Amino acid sequence: MTAAPDVASKPAAPARRGILRTLSEPRLMAMLLLGFSSGLPFFLTANIFGFWLRDEGTSLTAIGFLAWVGFAYSFKFLWAPFVDRLDVPLLGRLGRRRGWMLLAQLVVGAGLAAMAILTPKPGLLPIGVAALVVAFASATQDIAVDAWRIESAETSEALGLLTSNYQLGYRVAVLVSDAWILIVANHFGWPMSYGLMAVLMGLGVFGVLWAKEPAATTAQAPLWTPGGFGDAVFGPFLAFFRTYGPLALLMLAFITLYRVPEYVIGPMISPFYHDLGLSKDLIGTVRGTVGLIGTFGGIAAGGVIMAKLGRHRALIAGAVLQGLAEASFALMAVYGGDPKLFGAIMVFDNFGISAAGVILIAYMSSLTSLGYTASQYALLSSVYSLAGKFLKGFSGVVVDGLQAHGFSPMQSYALFFVGAGLASLPSILLCILLAVLVARLKPQGSA
Repeated sequence: MTAAPDVASKPAAPARRGILRTLSEPRLMAMLLLGFSSGLPFFLTANIFGFWLRDEGTSLTAIGFLAWVGFAYSFKFLWAPFVDRLDVPLLGRLGRRRGWMLLAQLVVGAGLAAMAILTPKPGLLPIGVAALVVAFASATQDIAVDAWRIESAETSEALGLLTSNYQLGYRVAVLVSDAWILIVANHFGWPMSYGLMAVLMGLGVFGVLWAKEPAATTAQAPLWTPGGFGDAVFGPFLAFFRTYGPLALLMLAFITLYRVPEYVIGPMISPFYHDLGLSKDLIGTVRGTVGLIGTFGGIAAGGVIMAKLGRHRALIAGAVLQGLAEASFALMAVYGGDPKLFGAIMVFDNFGISAAGVILIAYMSSLTSLGYTASQYALLSSVYSLAGKFLKGFSGVVVDGLQAHGFSPMQSYALFFVGAGLASLPSILLCILLAVLVARLKPQGSA
């Protein structure tokens, strides 16, 4: 079994270049803006959308099932080969990666504006369709942004810097769309807040204009030829399994279980705040202040953990942090919504999920092969969200079911959060097994 021909195998940058010079590169600012535009739509069709629906009196069961619009992220590998091989009509002169990013951003902005106009009051179907359009376009944007990030890195150091900037922009966008939006919604209403999010997608457009199209990595046969079509659709999968052999399925199983705790609690966290009686201003302020500190700390810690502990031990550390972070919400269900407790849990949660996110993204990025960057990373990122996206649709059923069996609403939430935290155990066990097998099967020093 051979190592993947990824950016990690490239020679290190000259020492005279240095980190400070690398940090001054325009592509890092572009990566920050593109990370922001990737992160902004995510909770607007998930957690925050659930808060809006709960304000309108929607049941937890319906909120959980509506979270399935996020399956667009899990199946993006189906159209990733076309994003990998085809230029966007009219926008093709920007380059393949930049053209797809811009088109997706425009559709996301239009979809968010449609959600602001439609609102849930007339019924859930129209706004649900608009949310699906946003999720589909957002997933397409992710395909192009991830490919641009990996292909723009000449060295493993550069990939690490781009990944950190991506995570920073992404997590800032999460705070905007999952925290500060609540303050806007509290004072100006949900339609106005979603309209503002549509405008903020313009930051991603600036990122596209700032970015430079990466050079083509390999010669590719045209998509419309039998060989080109077969290579675009099946080549990424065959290359991945050929590279990693018998470990490939285990890797995919591990990746799909890694972020289950975060995904599972997603649809219920905003209704939990609502039912706990926390004001939108308090939630937005805490998430946007001390929560931001936790996010920055987690991003920094993720890179350090990966560098110090090595790949598999870092993944285990990230899974433990993530599981404990999600289970900690049970403390609020037991002891109430004290602002100090809420702030402490926000710091810990943002720290844990940010660190785990950096570690997993770095791991998945190292597994891709040049020539199939968009398709292979889309496959991996689809796999990592597949189980979580499916299970989170039943989150409302679980909480409602616990209440139907005699538990109080807060007791039901507490049990649910503890169970979500324990969902990290399967990924930890698989990672341990994977580390043992990798040590036995792979040549020392290989990826």
